[in-house]
Amino acid sequence: MPSRRTPPREEAQAFTAVLRWLCWGLLLLTAAGCTSPVQYVRNRFKVGPNYATPRAPVAADWIDATDKRVRTDTDDLAGWWTVLNDPLLDQLMVDAYRQNLTLREAGFRILGARAQAGIAVGSIFPQQQGASGGYQRFGVGENFFSQFNFGFNLGWELDFWGRYRRAIIAAEANLDASVFDYDDVLVTLLSDVGTAYVNIRTSEERIRLLENIIGVQRDVLAFISERLAAGRGVTELDRAQARSNLKQSEASLNQLRIALRTSQNQLCILLGMPVTDLGPMLQGAPSTKIPLAPDFVVVGIPADLLRRRPDVRRAERIAASQAEQIGIAEANLYPAISINGTLGWSAQQFSDLFSPQALNSSVGPSFQWNLLNYGRLTNNIRLQDAVFQQAVVNYQSTVLQAGLEVENGIVTFLQSQERLKNLDESVAEAYRALEVVIAQYEAGAAGVDFNRYATIQQTLVTQQDLWVQSRGDVAQSLIDVYRALGGGWQIRRYPPPDKQGILSPPPTPEDEPPAGENLPIPPVPQ
Repeated sequence: MPSRRTPPREEAQAFTAVLRWLCWGLLLLTAAGCTSPVQYVRNRFKVGPNYATPRAPVAADWIDATDKRVRTDTDDLAGWWTVLNDPLLDQLMVDAYRQNLTLREAGFRILGARAQAGIAVGSIFPQQQGASGGYQRFGVGENFFSQFNFGFNLGWELDFWGRYRRAIIAAEANLDASVFDYDDVLVTLLSDVGTAYVNIRTSEERIRLLENIIGVQRDVLAFISERLAAGRGVTELDRAQARSNLKQSEASLNQLRIALRTSQNQLCILLGMPVTDLGPMLQGAPSTKIPLAPDFVVVGIPADLLRRRPDVRRAERIAASQAEQIGIAEANLYPAISINGTLGWSAQQFSDLFSPQALNSSVGPSFQWNLLNYGRLTNNIRLQDAVFQQAVVNYQSTVLQAGLEVENGIVTFLQSQERLKNLDESVAEAYRALEVVIAQYEAGAAGVDFNRYATIQQTLVTQQDLWVQSRGDVAQSLIDVYRALGGGWQIRRYPPPDKQGILSPPPTPEDEPPAGENLPIPPVPQ
């Protein structure tokens, strides 16, 4: 007897009754859960709390804001290194931005996060969709028959509680965090290139001045040896002292050459190239001096760090992503409501497979509810909330650390300038002292011997080296300030053009002062 098909009107009434029952059930569930019905509606039909950017501890102004060298006007820091006026440094920054492997690795992490966001978006659509088919040959005794099957099934968990929508928001926040991680790597890269370059130029200058001193000390040793051989008022002690000073300077020169080579090697890695000799490129540059920093720095206001520092923005996005995990965990307290359907055909002959008589189908709602979870679900909510609070504290701590780094950079920049001025005077006075002691020594003044000359000369060597280091410290402290401010990542938006320049030949080295009857004086550094 053929089965009686349910009239369409009765099907509609049944479906409406089911929906009405589901709506009342949803209201009861939201009332019994962690999220109130009012909050559920305000959250655009999502359970769990909505995220708001945490408050961050930011100072109203910098400590040295009253110093005229500290400018609080906001400036574009995309090319902060151009204030050092070094064409080769400008080109190195561009090369590092395009070639560095660590930065490239961070770029691929962005692609991975973007794919994860795409996966999250796809999860909001029907989660199960599949087609199946088959053919079987049956036999019972001498009777054989065939069976053809083809079907399609679909399972769609409706996002009543915002589980999938919150997952999308979390994935998008993670994507933002990966972009800011890229920017943070870029800020670090550019500052590291600047640091390596300043270290190279500082080491080159220290080596140049020390080689001048060594040349003078060799002449002094020859001068003492000649006078000792002629019996002209010097002793073996004088010659031993002169030789000791010379060997001490030569040992320092060995150490400086090590520092120069390691800085060059580090620069190669930052440029994404194998370690090679950078000497010809560096010596053929338009300028081979230590980059000269301006006497001012543009820092803006402390609140600018919240939008400029990539690590601060990354920490905030990580907190935003974790906030969504609370709502996702709370959604597990409620039943998962789905619509399931199947559509299939089955026939003994392939020609009859898609006939109306071969059709069989079903569709209808269902739910799955995790009951008697013994506190696992609620404790997972507490866990996700604790992780979120950790992320908030980490964000606030990152803001504090950013302010600390800027303040340290500012005071170092300002005091390095003052230190350089003092060392300028110290080196000048050391030269005067050396000239005086040479004149007194040659005149045979009482109480003036070679040991005093040697002591003053070594003092000059030390002060001159400190003076060169201080010049590098001024440039380095400026780099540290702009690194702390989060400058440089903006070039990914506006990449600077290539600077194609013709490198001039290396300068001709200065002639060493010839040995003579008088004690030589080291040349005054420029």
